Amino acid sequence: MGLAGLIGLAATAAASAQAGTVYRCPGPPVLYTDQISAAEAKDKGCRPVEGTPVTVIQTRPPAAKAGGEAAGTASAPAMRPPETRVDPAAQRARDSDARRILEAELRREEARLAEMKREYNNGEPERQGGERNYQKYLDRVAEMKSGIERKEGDIAAIKREIAKLPPP
Repeated sequence: MGLAGLIGLAATAAASAQAGTVYRCPGPPVLYTDQISAAEAKDKGCRPVEGTPVTVIQTRPPAAKAGGEAAGTASAPAMRPPETRVDPAAQRARDSDARRILEAELRREEARLAEMKREYNNGEPERQGGERNYQKYLDRVAEMKSGIERKEGDIAAIKREIAKLPPP
């Protein structure tokens, strides 16, 4: 093997050693990678990991998404074993109880919203004795308006929950 062959072999060995450099990059989460160049590592503030063997630990598969599909896969939803399934009659009773409770809560919230709107009086509630300062009155009006908006959001959420239940 000539001088050119030795130089080529040395260059190949150096390149493979450089490709095997693992960098520890800062930041949440801390990243260990060998997929970046030395210049990229320097720009990102990464330091080479030297003198320690790198161990790769296999993690669990990604958590299942709503609807039974694992992230990135198309698998069937997991079935419960027969002994843990709920009796259909018991489930209907639970759904009926849930619907009854939610509808009662909806009626209470709608009654409270009607009361709040009556007090609000289209943005012109009656002034109270302690509101000689006009800014106090404006603050109370703004608080009443935001309370009404929150209550409307609560009512919409209850209606969404009722819509999720199976029909009676």
